[in-house]
Amino acid sequence: MNRQITLVARPVGYPKESDFKLVETSIPTPEDGQVLVKTIYLSVDPYMRGRMNQRRSYAPNVQIDEVMVGGVIAQIVESKHPDFQVRDIVNASIGWQEYGIAPGEGLRKIDPSIAPISTGAGILGMPGLTAYFGLLQVGKLQDGETVFVSGAAGAVGSVVGQIAKIKGCRVVGSAGSDEKIAYIVDELGFDDAFNYKNVTDYPAKLAELYPDGIDVYFDNVGGRITDAVFPNLRVKGRVVICGQISQYNLENPETGPRFLWHLITQRARIEGFLVSDFSDRHAEALVQMAEWLKQGKLKYRETIAEGGIENAPTAFISMLKGGNIGKQLVKIAELD
Repeated sequence: MNRQITLVARPVGYPKESDFKLVETSIPTPEDGQVLVKTIYLSVDPYMRGRMNQRRSYAPNVQIDEVMVGGVIAQIVESKHPDFQVRDIVNASIGWQEYGIAPGEGLRKIDPSIAPISTGAGILGMPGLTAYFGLLQVGKLQDGETVFVSGAAGAVGSVVGQIAKIKGCRVVGSAGSDEKIAYIVDELGFDDAFNYKNVTDYPAKLAELYPDGIDVYFDNVGGRITDAVFPNLRVKGRVVICGQISQYNLENPETGPRFLWHLITQRARIEGFLVSDFSDRHAEALVQMAEWLKQGKLKYRETIAEGGIENAPTAFISMLKGGNIGKQLVKIAELD
C-alpha cells in the first residue's frame, strides 16, 4: 500500500495536525514516459502554507482531500522512460506520499558522489537555487557591498549569507534564537547577527549595524523587520522579496507603515521572484554551488524528522514556527 498525507481542512492561522489526514491507497503503475518513485526524503517548505489557502496565487492550491504538494528525493522503483533506470535517485514533485508517479520530463537526477542525497532538496536543490538567483540575479549583488538577510538560519537565508561572503560582502543576519545566531556567525561566517526576539527598535538596530546603509536586503520574513530596512537603504539599494513567513499564518493582516517614499530619496528598487523564473539556468547554478561546496566555501545543516510520512505535518508546523536550523526534511524510507 501507498500512504499519503491529504489536506482535509483549510488552516485558520497556523496549521494544526487535524488539518491533515493519513490515508492508504494502492501503489500506482507508471505509463509510457513515466516512472514510479519511492520517497526517501520529503521536503517541507514555507511556500506550502500559501498553497493550503482557498485563493489561487502563483500556482494551483491544494484542494480538500488532495495529497499535499511538495518535493521529494526519491528512488526509482519502476521506469517506463528511456532516460531513467531502476534505482536512480531523483528530485521529484509527487507531494506528501511514500510512492508516486512522475513524468520523466522535469525529473533531476541526484549524484550521491557529490554530496549526501538529502542536499538535493536543500543546498543543492530548490533552496540553494533560490538563494543563488535571488541574490545574484534579482539582487544584482556587487562585490564588497553590504547585505542584510532575514530568516538567516533557514534553508535559503543561510545560503544567501554565505554566497554574499564569497563575493566579499559584509553580511548581517537576523534569526529567532541565540543558537541560530551562533550558527550563522560562528559556523557560516556572517559578520554579525541579532536575535529579533530580543530587539525592540529594529530601525535603530539596523542603523547601528549599517552606519553607511544597506545595499541589498534579502527578505525571507516580511513584517516589522522588513519595514525597518527601508529608512536604512543606501542609494540604489535593492530589496529582494523571497518570502514573508511572518505573515503566512496571521488571522488578521498587520497594518504597516508607509515606507515607499524612501524608494524615491534612495532611488531604490523592490523585486519579488520565483526560483522557477530561472529554470533554464538551474543546471549551471548547481555546478557552481557544488563546486563551492566541494571547496568548503558553503556549509549546510539539515533538520531531519524521523518516523516516516505520518510525521510530515508535525515537521511542517514546527518549521513554520522556526523549529528548524537549515533545511527541514522528513525521512520517509531507506535506499534499496
